[in-house]
Amino acid sequence: MNDYLFTNDLIEWKNSSDNPVIERVLWIDEGYVIAFVFDINAKLGFPQPRRVSEILEALSEGFVTKLPNDPWARIVSDEDLTDREKTHRVKAWGIISSLVAQEPSIYYRDFRGSAVKQVVENYNIGRNEEKLVEKTVYKYLRRFWQRGKTENALIPDYINSSGKGENKGFGEKKRGRPRKYRQDLDIREGVNVTEEDRKIFRVAIAKYYNTPKKNSLTSAYEQMVKEYYKDDIRYDKNGVMKSILKPIYEIPTLTQFRYWYQLEYQKNVKKTITLREGEKKFALKHRAITGTSQMETIGPGSRYQIDATIADVYVVSKYNRTWIIGRPVIYVVIDVFSRMVVGVYVGLEGPSWMGAMMALSNAATDKVKFCKEYGIEITEEEWLCHHLPDAILGDRGELLGMPIEKNFIPNLHVRIENAAAYRADWKGLIERYFSIIHGHVKPFLPGYVDVDFRQRGAHDYRLDSRLDIDQFTEIIIRIILFHNNHHHLDTYERDEAMIADDVRCFPTDLWKWGITNRSGRLRTFSEDVVKLNLMPTEKATISAEGIKLKGKEMYYLCEKAIKEQWRERARSGLLSASEKSLKVVYDIRKPNFIYLPSADGRSFEKCFLTDSSERYADKNFHDIEYLIAYEKLQNQKNQGKELQDKVDLVADIENVATRAEKMTGDGSNSNSSNRQRISGIRDKRSSEKAERRVTEGFELAKAENNQDCESPADSKSQALEQPKSLKPDHLGLLRQKRQERKDG
Repeated sequence: MNDYLFTNDLIEWKNSSDNPVIERVLWIDEGYVIAFVFDINAKLGFPQPRRVSEILEALSEGFVTKLPNDPWARIVSDEDLTDREKTHRVKAWGIISSLVAQEPSIYYRDFRGSAVKQVVENYNIGRNEEKLVEKTVYKYLRRFWQRGKTENALIPDYINSSGKGENKGFGEKKRGRPRKYRQDLDIREGVNVTEEDRKIFRVAIAKYYNTPKKNSLTSAYEQMVKEYYKDDIRYDKNGVMKSILKPIYEIPTLTQFRYWYQLEYQKNVKKTITLREGEKKFALKHRAITGTSQMETIGPGSRYQIDATIADVYVVSKYNRTWIIGRPVIYVVIDVFSRMVVGVYVGLEGPSWMGAMMALSNAATDKVKFCKEYGIEITEEEWLCHHLPDAILGDRGELLGMPIEKNFIPNLHVRIENAAAYRADWKGLIERYFSIIHGHVKPFLPGYVDVDFRQRGAHDYRLDSRLDIDQFTEIIIRIILFHNNHHHLDTYERDEAMIADDVRCFPTDLWKWGITNRSGRLRTFSEDVVKLNLMPTEKATISAEGIKLKGKEMYYLCEKAIKEQWRERARSGLLSASEKSLKVVYDIRKPNFIYLPSADGRSFEKCFLTDSSERYADKNFHDIEYLIAYEKLQNQKNQGKELQDKVDLVADIENVATRAEKMTGDGSNSNSSNRQRISGIRDKRSSEKAERRVTEGFELAKAENNQDCESPADSKSQALEQPKSLKPDHLGLLRQKRQERKDG
């Protein structure tokens, strides 16, 4: 899209120095002639006008490039901000909100100077302290313009000054919380930990803590102080050598020792536990388990409309195509000015913000890549949209649960407009489009629900279901491509400028003409930034198996989790409840990945499904939830049958035991004492073994029906009838030999 320029685009001007100038496009006039830009790294200065043609010419000649990633983009939610940060943002926004709304006047020096003075005067009325000065207002304005024209751009950079987890330099002044009784000469202020102290700490940990003795950290600290922080030695009356310690205020505290240990050693849990407990114990107990719609619309992006409808088609599951999983919900996002369909989502979510987020995310997605996922090859010219608008109009169903702040989507600064309840006519454009979709699919799709559905004697259309959600989505995409490129808008009211340019009433033509002649509202953001702000959020927990999504038996891993040994620490009980809890974002359609937003909101960690959860790969969350629910249902159904089979098994076992008791009772010699019965068990076992070998021995090619052949019983009887002298008595010989050895 280098042929066009949009609000919030970052353009880098190449020069001979190593510090190229990066400017943000702040505003473009309706005639697409003048654009105001501002250096995003400037300490001083104000927005400057540039001719749009000049920028486009520089882009085509290679003197300027568009930057795909915004270095100031920051994804944060209010719950992650401190009260101090929120207060600062609210204060700054309250000061400049009236100024930044006056575009393009605020970019002109004469108006800006008088407007800023007026804001300062109004703010200071009745104030004797903490008065506002013009310098502060200009600082807020520069920050707002440089960092993406969002309210969150005004959040202070406290995150850059914390230094958490880093070794601080040391000087004369004592760091940390002052001691309560530091005025006492025996306590005083204490000392900072120096590099020499850290060397002693490392030796002490290796010598006294990381050993098979399993000393506590407190014991290791005491041993260290005894050996390395002494002024002298003495001998008691028994001749035992004892250390005379330095004054307490010259010795690092246990808290400092513990803090340093956590900072340097707990990052490698495996090494610490292995040194203390051994490799086997670690492997056993601690390793990881693996009016009109055009009103108030200047051009493309002035307003998008979003709505959802339930498709009149039943679909089947990708897991098992015999499962009918109901009717999908279609979300569509339309640009009001051009009637271009800019975003779509097909799923099972009812009208809610979760489904709407998927459609809005799709609106900012590269459509060539999106269509390719469904086997459709298109060029960029066939579906040009990958931008966010100035405003979005939806109703309560789609926007229910939306994380808006003051009618804006956080970080993206997209204004949200609600249609009144029971006023679908306010979104008549998109409501009419749904009837077009149903008209296209009705004649061709199996499982389509007709008007006679549920009438007595009518055909049950659910049994005709053949399409899964992905196949139905492919059909919807093809309908959208037809609408955008080939559907003539017979009722579109062109204005005089459009008539003069003879603009054809096709959505794609109207979009292109609007970008050239009425641009200024479309805004570009990094695709990842948009998705992180729009994708559903969910709570997750760190466990020994990995990162577990709440309510789902699915586990994930990322490079950070492996590097910092989250699983090992979770299994070893080294993570607190707050450390185990995570907030993740995910795409309903792709369970293969989830994402951990970073603390500064400008990056994320990508997590992958573990091998144990591989069966969920390449399926959407709807199918996964259906599978889990189906398996639970089958388990409950099988409980009754399994219980019955167990009862039958118990009865069979009891029957065998009863028969055994009867047989043993009938054949037992009542004259034999208990001692006689348990004596000679070894000889009796040998005799029993010999008898069983006769019946258990293998005989191949056995002729069972040959009457001339001897049966085992006949052979046994003949063997029993043989003279005793011809049949060696092995047991007798063994008994005789044993008795001879006893007699000596």
